[in-house]
Amino acid sequence: MADTGGEKVRQAVAGAVAVLRTATDRDWRAVDAGTTTWSCRRTAEHVAGCLLAYAGQLAGRARDAYVPFEITLDGDEDGLDPADNEGVLQVTETTGALLTAAIRTTPREVRAFHPYPFRSANREGFAAMGVAEVLLHTHDIAQGLGLAYEPPAGLCTYVLGTIFPHVQPAADPWRTLLWATGRGDLPGRAPVTDWRWSNNLVIPAGRLTLEGVTPLAAADLAAGGDGGFDWVEGGPFEGTREAAGMTAKAYEAGVHRPEFGLFVLVRHEDGRAIGGMGFHGAPDEDARAEIGYDLAERARGQGYATQALRALADWALAREDVRSLFATVDLGNVPSQRVVERAGFVKVSEGEDEQFAYELRRA
Repeated sequence: MADTGGEKVRQAVAGAVAVLRTATDRDWRAVDAGTTTWSCRRTAEHVAGCLLAYAGQLAGRARDAYVPFEITLDGDEDGLDPADNEGVLQVTETTGALLTAAIRTTPREVRAFHPYPFRSANREGFAAMGVAEVLLHTHDIAQGLGLAYEPPAGLCTYVLGTIFPHVQPAADPWRTLLWATGRGDLPGRAPVTDWRWSNNLVIPAGRLTLEGVTPLAAADLAAGGDGGFDWVEGGPFEGTREAAGMTAKAYEAGVHRPEFGLFVLVRHEDGRAIGGMGFHGAPDEDARAEIGYDLAERARGQGYATQALRALADWALAREDVRSLFATVDLGNVPSQRVVERAGFVKVSEGEDEQFAYELRRA
């Protein structure tokens, strides 16, 4: 996964500006953008503002809130002649370039504040949000102005697979994205009236961070790629690739719950990924969920798995929809048995099906 999203932002902005430039002679203030209550002019300014805000979040490494600034176009508040429609598009190109540069120069492990839903996003998340703002609001403006607009399917797939992990993909990714954001219908699916996108979850674990894997990254891992992570030698191990394949299949089937998917274990000291850990699926009707994990061989025997398992178990059991966790370990895998025991799991079966079963219940 060489592209961290910057090229996709550039491509989205270029495509949008090319379409909207054909109608700069129109009065954008007099026409509503699609079904919104905003004018086409205000919507275009909003897109530019979002691109700049996302660049600012990454560049400023904002932790707890938005960086307190906003964009103001000439003439909006200072009495000057207002920027014309071409000027608005120039600002959009400029803010798109700033976000592209911020994405390309931000280290992989950096996260900055964004409220939905876990209060942070990485560079790929901000890229996908920027692309989404451009695609969706260009659709709104084009609809208001009577222009034809349909972005490349690859950009829509990128947005869906990065920040809409809860949305089952369909044959037409553009129609799927419009449906997922309340802008259209999709055969066999109920209309969407309330929606949010979803950045990946991260869980701190001492010397590690557990980073939630998006469907797009999971598909790349399952296909033999790196999923956007910098792996230690020998990683990812086969169990992580198998788990990534399970995540990708759950997404395709429309049953993926991102907080109960796969996490990659990233070491703080060098930013390297050392293994995978996660759930085999969402909790069942008894509020019970299964955990699995593996480490690259060079990272074993150093306490990483125990530290990560404790953190993930604590996070899960703090939720209302989880009452117990279980894990199965092969009879001959004594090191893994020690990991689950040190994390507080209790053995509940004696070697059935060549495996021990362990359980950890909410206190």
